Amino acid sequence: MSTPPIIPLHGLTEAIHVSETDVPFVDSGNGSSMQLLQVDLNQGLWIVKTRMPGGQEVAKHYHTGSVFAVTIQGQWFYKEYPEYINSPGSYLYEPAGSVHTLMTPKDQEGITETWFAIYGANVNVDEDGNVTSITDAQSILAAYRALCEAQGLSSDKVIVNGEQAAS
Repeated sequence: MSTPPIIPLHGLTEAIHVSETDVPFVDSGNGSSMQLLQVDLNQGLWIVKTRMPGGQEVAKHYHTGSVFAVTIQGQWFYKEYPEYINSPGSYLYEPAGSVHTLMTPKDQEGITETWFAIYGANVNVDEDGNVTSITDAQSILAAYRALCEAQGLSSDKVIVNGEQAAS
């Protein structure tokens, strides 16, 4: 009986490269923009870069899976943990269920740019903990495509795993 090979012999086996300009940043409102790099619908994973101006506050939320973040430019912090400032080169791990409100410093000049890998859903909540909206891999892909279309941009280079071909 032979041992199966460790290296896959079928399926996706080549690396996929996406340059900075292949996938556009789209205006997502309030002076913010996002660049959706990859969505894996099978794993519920979405990888996005965001740009936010100073004084930005993202709705209070939690994630149903782990989140990994790397700060590229600017600074940001959580309202609930203001002593932890994320700055260029900072790495942040968020366990599932961590409730927080992302903010950028009000006095910051320029943008904050951050890379996020998000598993599962982003669940926005109000001050009483009631769910106000949910974003997951499927809905962020649909929203990004709609924003690209509305802004006359192409979303064709986003890496999408697990999407059924149209029949």
